[in-house]
Amino acid sequence: MIGFWKKKEEKPAAEETKGFFKKLSEGLSQSSGKISSGISDIFTKKKLDAETLSQLEELLITADLGPATAAKLTAAVSKNRFGKEVSSEEIKEALATEIETILTPVQKPFSTDSAKPFVILMVGVNGTGKTTTIGKWAHQFKDNGKKVMLAAGDTFRAAAVEQLKVWGTRIDCPVITKEEGADAASLAYEAVDRALAENVDVLMIDTAGRLQNKTDLMVELEKIVRVIKKKIPDAPHAAILVLDATVGQNAHSQVELFKQIINITGLIVTKLDGTAKGGVLVSLAERFVLPVHAIGIGEGIGDLRPFVARDFARSLTGLQGADENTGTD
Repeated sequence: MIGFWKKKEEKPAAEETKGFFKKLSEGLSQSSGKISSGISDIFTKKKLDAETLSQLEELLITADLGPATAAKLTAAVSKNRFGKEVSSEEIKEALATEIETILTPVQKPFSTDSAKPFVILMVGVNGTGKTTTIGKWAHQFKDNGKKVMLAAGDTFRAAAVEQLKVWGTRIDCPVITKEEGADAASLAYEAVDRALAENVDVLMIDTAGRLQNKTDLMVELEKIVRVIKKKIPDAPHAAILVLDATVGQNAHSQVELFKQIINITGLIVTKLDGTAKGGVLVSLAERFVLPVHAIGIGEGIGDLRPFVARDFARSLTGLQGADENTGTD
């Protein structure tokens, strides 16, 4: 794990690890409760046969892991166990191991050290928690000693601009704004200009997420990228798609849409604490293999956390306690 996730007044590492795992487990309780109780109902000293495998696959689909991922996991769990008597705990452990295998390739640390200013374009449909995510992430960058600037590029919604300004005040971070309805690309250009002039380390640019007219969104984002490149040819250095876990499998169509418009470099999945559909993150990882840089597991400023595959897999399957090899130090 990289340094910017840590706060200056950190607790000892062991205590922080336990606290993080507890928070993650609590956040995923709606999802894990559904999976865990379902497994317990299916596997009570039963043999692993075609009927129980079918029930397990159906359970995983209802937990929003998706048909393809559910089938893959069920097949992996049955390997070397078919026809044998199994316990619910054995199935949970096996599932956690297989889910971790799917998730590990998307567990990617996020670093802003490759450029200055490092320009991050934040995209996503309205209602995903994108603006709040920007504020929380900016706070963490600042805690790591970075000089951060925000740009309120969702000029279509006055509420989004005001929300980002509130975050700017809260974390003592400058916010570049224009009047409602102003050209978002023009604002982005001005923000990059200011970031260069003021020796900023990280520039985070919010964008509109309205989907009523896909063509308008595409044109706007393409224009934003184009004007940024006029100032910094290799920017934006990251384009992060923010997804709301409560929409379940609909998150797949959002990834597909934004991939058509812009080169998505990574994901942040929010609102995992308010849904029984947390399994969607597993199916997203299986299908798109896009880096998952962070997950939102609560309302607090510190509840945007780095994604750790093993911790997520164990929490999702209702297993208690993070072991020494989780990496959540």
